[in-house]
Amino acid sequence: MHTRREFIASAAALPAIPFGSRLNAAEARVPVVDTHLHCFAGKDNDKFPYHKDGPYKPDDAATPEHLLACMKEAGVDYAIVVHPEPYQDDHRYLEHCLAVGKGKLKGTCLFFAEREDTPAKIKALAEKIPLVAARVHAYQPDRQPPFGKPELKALWKAATDAGIAVQLHFEPRYAEGFEPLIKEFKDTRVFVDHMGRPFQGTEKEYAVVLKWAKYDNVVVKLSAVPNKGAYPHRDPQPEVKQLTEAFGADRLMYGGGFGLGATGKSYLKERERIAGLLAHLNADDRAKIFGGTAAKLMGKFG
Repeated sequence: MHTRREFIASAAALPAIPFGSRLNAAEARVPVVDTHLHCFAGKDNDKFPYHKDGPYKPDDAATPEHLLACMKEAGVDYAIVVHPEPYQDDHRYLEHCLAVGKGKLKGTCLFFAEREDTPAKIKALAEKIPLVAARVHAYQPDRQPPFGKPELKALWKAATDAGIAVQLHFEPRYAEGFEPLIKEFKDTRVFVDHMGRPFQGTEKEYAVVLKWAKYDNVVVKLSAVPNKGAYPHRDPQPEVKQLTEAFGADRLMYGGGFGLGATGKSYLKERERIAGLLAHLNADDRAKIFGGTAAKLMGKFG
């Protein structure tokens, strides 16, 4: 495992440059981008209330101001606020977060394919705020997307037309339902959350996710990477290495470490933990996973 000093040196040794600048590698520092975090206004916030259908409702707040302070201390340049389920399709708090972020934050949206107005809502929100993806969930039996139906295809097309990715959060047993659209919309980027959740499926089910490496448009997030000291009490190293071998650093992105009660130190510590799981890669590949790939795929911040 790399020491903290080695990690920071490999990720931040050279001066930062704006996205899109054309300098050689010796002149440019690869930005650090956290591609997966949630913000919450808290349970008793009247201005930004949770949706009545939210499946969970955190009591405490995790505000964009807190996030920006943690980012500054931990050396994170930019971040993606993933619109969380407690708000369902009410994106007012996401809009607030991105406004507070002043160019350091982008977001994902959450709309529901089975609703007729979803394509129009995706288009309108993408024109209003900096979005990178539209998120689709498939992990609860009673909250499944309309697999194989025109409505899910319409959502995919709406994201494509808006110039954003489709972001998938699923248990591996549901992965096959997405594959026809991944293949059909081959030029539409697909972000797979949380490593495709390898610990929530069988080896056969997760093999479907790994085979998506043959599709150039699929990118996997190293987010929600479990700590072997907590549930499910398994060392994630084999799965992380498996993903690096299947997808390569150009199609892997890091996310994680911010949440309720996070500090700048804890935020950095989580990134260092993942750096240790990536010790088999060279410094350039680690830098891609910790921000270079996201910077390339998610467009200019600021």
